Amino acid sequence: MVVIWSGFLLFVLILLTLDLGVFNRRPRVIGLRAAVLWSLVWVALSLAFTVAIYDGYAHHRLGLGIVPDAVDGRVNDGASAAAKYLAGYLLEKSLSVDNLFVIAVIFRFIAVPAELQHRVLFWGVLGAMILRGVMIGLGVELISHHHWVLYLLSGFLLITGMRMLLAGDRPPDPARNLVLRIMRRFLPISDRFDGHKFTTIEQGRRILTPLALALVLIETADAAFATDSIPAIFGVTADPFLIFTSNILAVLGLRSLYFALSGLLDRFHLLKVSLAVILILVAVKIVAAHWLAPGAAYALTPYLLGVIAVLLAAGILASMLARSISSRNKKQGPHWHPAELGPSPRRAR
Repeated sequence: MVVIWSGFLLFVLILLTLDLGVFNRRPRVIGLRAAVLWSLVWVALSLAFTVAIYDGYAHHRLGLGIVPDAVDGRVNDGASAAAKYLAGYLLEKSLSVDNLFVIAVIFRFIAVPAELQHRVLFWGVLGAMILRGVMIGLGVELISHHHWVLYLLSGFLLITGMRMLLAGDRPPDPARNLVLRIMRRFLPISDRFDGHKFTTIEQGRRILTPLALALVLIETADAAFATDSIPAIFGVTADPFLIFTSNILAVLGLRSLYFALSGLLDRFHLLKVSLAVILILVAVKIVAAHWLAPGAAYALTPYLLGVIAVLLAAGILASMLARSISSRNKKQGPHWHPAELGPSPRRAR
């Protein structure tokens, strides 16, 4: 197992090095065409990794698929492992879209120049991967020894889903962020950017730049979103390798996805409803698995994957339809029937 974990981490390190050290070494504005292309590259890599998952678990290579999954009590074969990996990837990818709304608000609030946003997101993603690795390790350890923890996660997901439904589509106000207020109170922060640097020298002392402030706020936001996405994937599998690989590969494409959708995020306002329903669905699945016949929970994953895909598509289509209707009504203006205006006044003689 050490070999396969080391190999995957080396693969991720190579991708990150190529990203910042080769293709995006100099600060620049990421155009729509490049963002879409890189998003497709990350998605293609993630989907191609499904083949490696299938082969590794089907033949139990390097120790994969020899321990029963704590969620359904079955040893993962190639098909089930591939389905759980894809379900975890789609869950993390879809929930990260909600995080993009907050990132866009943070960049606007701090007025981060477009050419510097990629660098902030790079280090933000790196921190997110480390945080998720710690959370996944703790979660796997708890669930492996205390199965009842799954029911706590189920309750947490149910509450989170209901809160998302009731909260509406208004993103949080960065000005009210507790971390921001603490940093401004106790740390010296410059009012100006110094290129791509996170610190600068002013009056002989080193202080933080607004870029560092943006990075901390994004890391804080990601920590909050990770508390939703990590419990959600534990509703699908407790296999640490499947959870970690699906999460990391989904997060790796977050930067390109942001630049591809940054101008369209406000058009997908109903997607939050789909995400809330998905969290509630996963919570119900965790509880229902206890009452299902042996093996039934094991067979649910492919159907769960399909339902998640349908809900996401429904949220996107509903958002586009609602926006189209709203735009049409604005162009046409109010419609008045002559009868609604009452009788015409008589001419003065």
